[in-house]
Amino acid sequence: MLVSLEVRDLLLIDRLSLEFDAGLNVLTGETGAGKSILLDALGFVLGWRGRADLVRAGAAQGEVTAVFALPQGHPAAEVLTEAGIALEDELILRRVTTPEGRKTGWINDRRVSGEVMRQLSERLVELHGQHDDRGLLDPRGHRALLDAFLGAPAWRLAARAAWTRLAAARRAAAEAETRIAALRAEEDFLRHAVAEFDKLDPRPGEEAALDARRREMQGAQRIRDDVARAYQAISPDGAEGAMGDAIRWLEGASDRAGGRLDAPLAALDRAMIELAEAQAGVEAALEALRFDPSELETTEERLFAIRALARKHGVAPDDLGGFAEGLRTRLAGLDGGEADLAALAAAVTAARADYDRAAADLTRQRTAAAGRLDAAMAAELAPLKMERAQFRTVIEPAEPGPDGSDLVSFTVATNPGAPPGPLNRIASGGELSRFLLALKVCLARDGEAQVMIFDEIDRGVGGATADAVGRRLERLAVTAQVLVVTHSPQVAARGARHWRVSKAVSGAAGAEITTSRVEPLDAGERVDELARMLSGESVTEAARAAARALIEG
Repeated sequence: MLVSLEVRDLLLIDRLSLEFDAGLNVLTGETGAGKSILLDALGFVLGWRGRADLVRAGAAQGEVTAVFALPQGHPAAEVLTEAGIALEDELILRRVTTPEGRKTGWINDRRVSGEVMRQLSERLVELHGQHDDRGLLDPRGHRALLDAFLGAPAWRLAARAAWTRLAAARRAAAEAETRIAALRAEEDFLRHAVAEFDKLDPRPGEEAALDARRREMQGAQRIRDDVARAYQAISPDGAEGAMGDAIRWLEGASDRAGGRLDAPLAALDRAMIELAEAQAGVEAALEALRFDPSELETTEERLFAIRALARKHGVAPDDLGGFAEGLRTRLAGLDGGEADLAALAAAVTAARADYDRAAADLTRQRTAAAGRLDAAMAAELAPLKMERAQFRTVIEPAEPGPDGSDLVSFTVATNPGAPPGPLNRIASGGELSRFLLALKVCLARDGEAQVMIFDEIDRGVGGATADAVGRRLERLAVTAQVLVVTHSPQVAARGARHWRVSKAVSGAAGAEITTSRVEPLDAGERVDELARMLSGESVTEAARAAARALIEG
């Protein structure tokens, strides 16, 4: 609900503060008094695109503040959340503009763009008038309006869920087809590469082990001859034999040497023991250095093959095994791709069948709701003196989507035998106003979240028709807040709260200043205003009596 509107230095308004109530709020005044200025001010703070010269002459800036009371679950929450603004019970919109056209807006003291304000306004306010080019007159929104009239959302939710499943199935099938097509393009490479890996079968750590063994064999080849010659030098044919001869000769002479050879013999015994240990160590080294030359050749061939394969595929030698597994997986995906594609195609077919059933159910429900809406419109149009007019909700096949496969449009025929056509092309100004009002009455829901503004929607009608318009506005205002700008006393008489808009001129001759004023009317003032609307400038007692009769009626 719009709680208040405060305007500063905008157009003909210097200072204005209005407080609104629930129900039907009426603004009246003579032509040119400035009633449209209030709508300009409200549209400005809501971010609507409008006239640029808004700042009152001589003022530094113009400013408008609007306060809305929001119930729990209000549709505005989505816009506020996306803008990072917490939803509170009270929503304060403020916007200022300079004479140069620079505009700045705030929501609950959080600075926002005009686009955010416009998005928010779509959840807060509906504007209806003879030149309304949004909402009820926009064919793109007719399906949503029919669905709102239909009420129960089960069929729409079922169709949306089925569409989501169908879209997911199609996406999976398309992704698989793209993936398999890419694999087909490299099939020859995959098969050759996998065969190459299967033949070589490289293992993690193998390259380092082969390199170490190769180095070991190359080193052994260089030193084994020297070790063998050293072994020959200390063998029985070398130092060991000579030392043995020396020991035998000394032992033969020791009995005659008077003990002088005992120490040398002991030293030679120790030397023989050390020499034996040396022989054993050198012999073990020779055994370790022994290798088959063909092993070196085989080792080098495998080492070079592993390194060449790693360079070919641009991976480290130790990563060849993992890379090979990736190639095998891709090849397996190609080999099993046809079966996968068939399964995915079957899933798409099943999902499409589910969607077609859900969309057909939704079409049947919409068709039934369209009949009920057409009947309700006929009942509303008769009191509005349009009993010969026909309203038809047309449902045609459309491109399938998340909201079904229906194209919905509201058409009218204002004369018997005339072909139906779009609302805004067939109906005249006064007829269009009444069509819009009747349609809004039929589509109105309990607890209407938006504020509804009707800008001279009663233009071109009077008498009983104007009274019917006023009573329908009054009925709408039972469940929603309604603001109506009107020239019709029959409509104004139905208001729960009444304001009069007027102009005042002040200042000396040649320097006059014109301002618009908006005054809330008490019971007596309201009678006088309705009397003026009935009789003109000269308000008579008869006019006052007629005004009281309108209010009481």
